[in-house]
Amino acid sequence: MKNLKTIAIALLVAFGTVTVTAQTKKVNASKSEINWVGKKVTGQHEGTINLQDGVLVFKKKKLVGGNFTVNMASISTTDLKAGKGKEKLDGHLKADDFFGTEKFPTSTLVFKTITAKANNVYTVTADLMIKEKTNPITFDITVNGNKATTALKIDRTKYDIKYGSGSFFDNLGDKAISDEFELNVALLF
Repeated sequence: MKNLKTIAIALLVAFGTVTVTAQTKKVNASKSEINWVGKKVTGQHEGTINLQDGVLVFKKKKLVGGNFTVNMASISTTDLKAGKGKEKLDGHLKADDFFGTEKFPTSTLVFKTITAKANNVYTVTADLMIKEKTNPITFDITVNGNKATTALKIDRTKYDIKYGSGSFFDNLGDKAISDEFELNVALLF
């Protein structure tokens, strides 16, 4: 037993007792932006959705973690004006055909693995949960100072959002909606 204590002390001295603690940086939800684009055969729509809260975790100035919650009820179309179809599309996006925001008011993204790709650029694999369905998603994120940016595509059908999908319905013609939607995200912390 005495030898084990001696070995443990020797290892601590040899390798040091310095521990690097992670620094969690809270994302400023009101200053961060999430812009979306949904495409269809006859064009596209775009809009915004609000971040509810989130954090990025750093260790020695390197990104090592993150998690975010999005307020799904905040989804809003920006390419249409009030009285010109905006209310109808916003309501449809919040309905069960799409995000079902009454039953599923939030979505989450939790970083699982992070690999440095280039200076200040990381490849992240995360678990994305929409409508209580979780799937892995991989994307690149760039961190500069107090800002992180990313652009990603999400296959909505993996989250049981099949409305207007040519992958599930025949004869949609010009009513078909792309299975993927795009997000452009700017996080300020």
